[in-house]
Amino acid sequence: MKKITALTLSLVFCFAMLMGCSNKAKDDTAVGDTTKPETTVSGETAGEDTAKSDTAAEEKVTLRIYVQYSDDDTKVPYDYAIEQLKTAYPNVTLELDPLAQDDGQKLMTYAATGNLPDIYQVNLAQIENFKASGNIMVLNDVAEKTGFTGKIFESARNVLYNEDGNIYAFPYAGNEYVVWYYNKAIFERCGVEVPTTFDELLAAIETFKSNGITPMAIFGSEGWITAAMYDVLATRWDAAGISKLDRGEGSPSDDAYVKAAAMMSKLVKAGMFQDSATTTNYDQASEMFLNEEAAMFLNGQWYITDATKALGEDVDWMYYPSYDEASYESGKTAWSGGGAAGGFAVDPNSKHAELAAEVAAFLSEKYCEAKVMYRGTPLVALNVTATPETEFPAMMKKLQEILPSITSITEFDWSLTNATFKTALEDQTKYMLTEDYTPEEFITELKNSLAD
Repeated sequence: MKKITALTLSLVFCFAMLMGCSNKAKDDTAVGDTTKPETTVSGETAGEDTAKSDTAAEEKVTLRIYVQYSDDDTKVPYDYAIEQLKTAYPNVTLELDPLAQDDGQKLMTYAATGNLPDIYQVNLAQIENFKASGNIMVLNDVAEKTGFTGKIFESARNVLYNEDGNIYAFPYAGNEYVVWYYNKAIFERCGVEVPTTFDELLAAIETFKSNGITPMAIFGSEGWITAAMYDVLATRWDAAGISKLDRGEGSPSDDAYVKAAAMMSKLVKAGMFQDSATTTNYDQASEMFLNEEAAMFLNGQWYITDATKALGEDVDWMYYPSYDEASYESGKTAWSGGGAAGGFAVDPNSKHAELAAEVAAFLSEKYCEAKVMYRGTPLVALNVTATPETEFPAMMKKLQEILPSITSITEFDWSLTNATFKTALEDQTKYMLTEDYTPEEFITELKNSLAD
């Protein structure tokens, strides 16, 4: 997984020259899957509040869709939406192309070869590049016609509208958070208290290692999570984290970012992560945590349901540790994560672009319903009429309770707009998982990525 920086940047420039596209990180929990479910749909009547194009009622249409379909958090909403689609669009068949775990390379290739799916999952960085290459449809009219804009939460308008005021993708997730999970049973068994400072965290690492437990499992094969780890640390010194660098309002040589790099290096050398961290994928790292081989795990809040299902009352989340007690307390209101325009986009060159856009809006709404009903999260983009199948997990309730007190949130890696910086951040934070890579090298490479 580790590559020479110059080669990585050269590849990025080559792709950018081809079609103005940039890498994508998984989102939301991006793990690819080659299993292709049956998604042919049929039905009778349409949803009463959805305006459809004439095509929807006149002919059988197959639309190719490229979205995440890898775990329950992505499969459950998709399968639910397909069932609902049978009624609303009885003539439409969706041909699923599961999103690959490759930081967006497959989608870039599709765009470069003129083979984009009718509907595809997109992040902010890709929106910006696809705008330049003409590979993404403006969805303003469809959003109005379908009533989508009237259902968006006011707090989630940032994930619907691009900075230029247009809509390029229909979102289903609202603002989301990087959560530091821990296994309470392992902590208790090893006699470890939840660490509030980095010194306490380092002591905990030593204790876990001496008991044959990996302190924290991380899926280092994906750049977004290594970037998130660095961002979590950076927010202890500057609440804006990596978003400040992305906006050009700070420098990697600023004190906060230098200290965060030094701390990440120190944690790596202390043995915080598994030996195979740079090549471990999401499934493998998650399995380590859920099988109680690792005491801690970093992921988005979308993981709450799966973690609770596997570990029950033994799992919880902690506030991010900091450099001293005072900064730990004040840092409880500063979180890593965020939200930006993204979701289901449409190829403007699709034979059925208008219909594809309507279906994309419909899918987004149904994803929101499924997430509330079956995935135990209220953090969605749309105000939908949906009742949770079961009570929200304790960790979600805990997060809900503190949401009003949160004063700042950064950005997920996939929401960064500077493609060169994003690529460098992914590469360099992956390299930081190796003991021989220095904080000085890290800072230098980040500075170089922002030099232009």
